[in-house]
Amino acid sequence: MESLNFEKISGQIEIPAYVFSGGEFRERAQKTVEILGPDVKICYSIKANPYLLAMLPDEFSAVEVCSPGELKICMDLGVDPAMIIYSGLNKGIEDIGTALDYGVGVLTAESLLHLEMINSAADERSMRAKVLVRASANSQFGIDRKSLPGILKGHAGYPALDFVGIHFFTGTQKHKAKEIIKELNFLERYIEELREESGLALPRIEYGTGLPAYMFHDRDIQSKEEALQSEVAMLGEVAQSLRELASHAELTVEMGRFFAASCGHYFSKVVDTKRNDDINYAIIDGGSHQLRYFGQMQGMQIPFMDLLKNNKPADSYHRTEDDHSDEGWTICGSLCTTADVIARNADFGQAIGIGDTLVFHQTGAYSLYECMSLFLSRDLPGIYLLGEDGALKSARGRIESNIFNRSEGLD
Repeated sequence: MESLNFEKISGQIEIPAYVFSGGEFRERAQKTVEILGPDVKICYSIKANPYLLAMLPDEFSAVEVCSPGELKICMDLGVDPAMIIYSGLNKGIEDIGTALDYGVGVLTAESLLHLEMINSAADERSMRAKVLVRASANSQFGIDRKSLPGILKGHAGYPALDFVGIHFFTGTQKHKAKEIIKELNFLERYIEELREESGLALPRIEYGTGLPAYMFHDRDIQSKEEALQSEVAMLGEVAQSLRELASHAELTVEMGRFFAASCGHYFSKVVDTKRNDDINYAIIDGGSHQLRYFGQMQGMQIPFMDLLKNNKPADSYHRTEDDHSDEGWTICGSLCTTADVIARNADFGQAIGIGDTLVFHQTGAYSLYECMSLFLSRDLPGIYLLGEDGALKSARGRIESNIFNRSEGLD
């Protein structure tokens, strides 16, 4: 797709704001399907960014939800319930009942309690519920994978359940293909072990790859475009192993960050500039309460961003390890904490001025949700959806957050 016109977009929105691009979402989904082939299905985990659900490309065969609230979002948007995989640790009997009544395609079981509750809710409705059992991977998630063969062997104790397969996920932001390939080899052996022990067909596997989204400049990646190329290249490295696993079971690859990150752009205005102790500072109206990158520590890594001067793009900046020139800028938010630093020593090739706009890229996944958004009671930013036709629509206006931070009904 053509590059987005950030200058035009900035003139159409109320800043600070997030803009999520449906065209970039589809492009990532299409590229994934092209690389993996027709035998590997893809699933979007909406916890990465529920707003993108309104622009879900046809390439996705499933969406994963992990809470009653996320399920309600799907219901409000009229998402086909057969597409939904209902995951998550904390499932209550009422939540499970709501999911079954809506017609959710499959539920995951994270524990014996989940198996009992899903069985009970399904039996109460005189129906059978499809279940993926989640195998543990050294965390609080799933059922102990050493015990799982014996548990499945006793499947007759859950007469209202259809055990359709397993769910396996070990973590996110994996930067080495060999780590993922090792897991895929394990899953090939493990699914056969479970089938043999339990006598169940277990035709499906839902697997979270944990493929990375690259968010910062480093020696190897100097632009957003290079970051996207590196992400796709790593997908290519594991594609053959995914296809091999798909020959053992119906494989659905679940990802959130990998699909969503590149679709998001955060716009923030420069409200003040100053020079303290020989350091140039630019204060923006956003900050760490609205902008969060995985692994970022007080601006020590520089994210991909553009500077718009009077809504015109400045030259792309560059930074080297020995660059300590006066042209570098430290970008800070508006919070009353020294931790509110987005980037240090960012060189745009020119000075930053009050009223300039900074556009931060790779912000489509989690960034909006992992922030201390209610700190200082500053307004929550607006959200805009950019359709594939170029139409920009407001998904949510700015919200005063002070209403969440005050007591009500006190005498």
